[in-house]
Parts: sequence; structure tokens; C-alpha cells
Amino acid sequence: QVQLVDSGGGLVQAGDSLRLSCAASGRASTTNAMGWFRQAPGKEREFVAAISRSGSVTYYADSVKGRFTISRDSTKNTVYLQMNSLKPEDTALYTCAADSDRVLPTRNPRDYDYWGQGTQVTVSS
Repeated sequence: QVQLVDSGGGLVQAGDSLRLSCAASGRASTTNAMGWFRQAPGKEREFVAAISRSGSVTYYADSVKGRFTISRDSTKNTVYLQMNSLKPEDTALYTCAADSDRVLPTRNPRDYDYWGQGTQVTVSS
């Protein structure tokens, strides 16, 4: 089993930055690709960003490309999501996920096996 703990969310103003963290524990060495997803009230969960096991391959949703950066520190079993130039439409519950099977990341939430509890990001205008 792998446990994921998300943190770093908060209330910020438009244009501000936040860095989310996702710490893996348990059988963390079995995690391969990892991703971030978000869900706003009344909307479906959507893909935000994902990163390969090595960290060399990253994918982003078009809506965050150029503003968000996903990275990972394997020595700490932690994945980060640096969010810059935040917009009100970025307001959502952000959740990290880990894929135990795939080395390369995917955008499909069904491919992920473990999920964090989520951290709320609220961006005011």
C-alpha cells in the first residue's frame, strides 16, 4: 500500500503563486508515474499535470501549460506542483495520484492506483 499526503493549498489572490506537495509513504518505492488532478465544485475531475518515474517526461493540461510546473524528488518520495500566475478559474480541490504500473505518465485518472486526500486552492480575483 502507498499513502499520499497532499499539502500546500491555500487562499491567494489572482497572480500569486503556490507550491503543492505530495509526499508518498508506505511502499512508496513502487510508485511510478504520478499526477495532479483537480475538481471544482459542480465540475468533473480534470487532469492537471503528470510526471514520469524518472522525472524526464511531463504532461500538462492546456489550461495550465506555461504557468504550472510538476517535479519530483525521488530521494524524498515527493512530487511538487509549482503554480504561478494563478487565476480564479484555478480554484479547486487538488489531489495527487500515483500509478504503480506505468513508468510514463498518463492523463487518465483511471490509470492511477493511489490518491491523496486533496488540498484546497482558492484564488480570489
